[in-house]
Amino acid sequence: MSEARFGPAGNSESFAAAGYKKSEDAPAWLAAMGLTAFEYQCGRGVRCGEDTARRIGAAAAAHDIRMSIHAPYFINLSSEEHERMEKNIGYVLETAQLAVPLGATRMVVHCGGQGKLTRERAMRNTHENVKNILRALDEAHLIGCTVCLETMGKKSVLGSAEEVCELVAADDRLLPCIDFGHLNCRTGGGMSTREDAARLFDLMENTIGIARTREMHAHFSHIEYNDKGEVRHLTFADTVYGPDFLPVAQEAAARGYTPTFICESAGTQAEDAAAMMQIFQKETGK
Repeated sequence: MSEARFGPAGNSESFAAAGYKKSEDAPAWLAAMGLTAFEYQCGRGVRCGEDTARRIGAAAAAHDIRMSIHAPYFINLSSEEHERMEKNIGYVLETAQLAVPLGATRMVVHCGGQGKLTRERAMRNTHENVKNILRALDEAHLIGCTVCLETMGKKSVLGSAEEVCELVAADDRLLPCIDFGHLNCRTGGGMSTREDAARLFDLMENTIGIARTREMHAHFSHIEYNDKGEVRHLTFADTVYGPDFLPVAQEAAARGYTPTFICESAGTQAEDAAAMMQIFQKETGK
């Protein structure tokens, strides 16, 4: 990767308002906005047919839109129940199979809740489940889509910056999906300054190396939070919760990072992704 990429998670409300009904039309629409990435959402299950996926993938390739895919939300990597572990592998394999015709090169995966387990045991289970998933992907010859483990917004869920870095450091085939809004939620506003971004990037560079940090997958949105963490996603019109993208852009640009930034705003994700791109380009002078 030689440049940062920007795009939405799923389709904005304005996409439908413009009369579009099919996701295969999204790449051309995004390219017309100057955007360069698109994350296909399978949060509620893998429901896209192969033919549709091929049309989306072909359109993305034609318009230089880098595709990623979000695996189902109901994956719980901290579980030690055999049936749940097998289902986790199945969900990931289904997502990876769809990634092929989509042309998606990154798959975002949630870590899962702690439940009644100790944090240490939940992390041990997650390490083991990630190993099993990578082994299953190898055996199925589905190795073209990098698994990106996501930082999470609720304190009761595995997915702090430290936990995700520890998990990703265990295998160089993994990448982090750093969700800045989630980290802001679980730290009670602790991702609001350039110094906060610098501490995060230092942590990442020291645990997973500069190369993987430079090309991280990232989610960004303003998110409401309470004492337990994330409540709901907002839009960039929110001025209460944040976080602000400018400090992140300043620090990432200063370090020469080229992440893929996916915007998860509530309905305005394409427009807010375009705003992020403009901020980043101003910082890089491109």
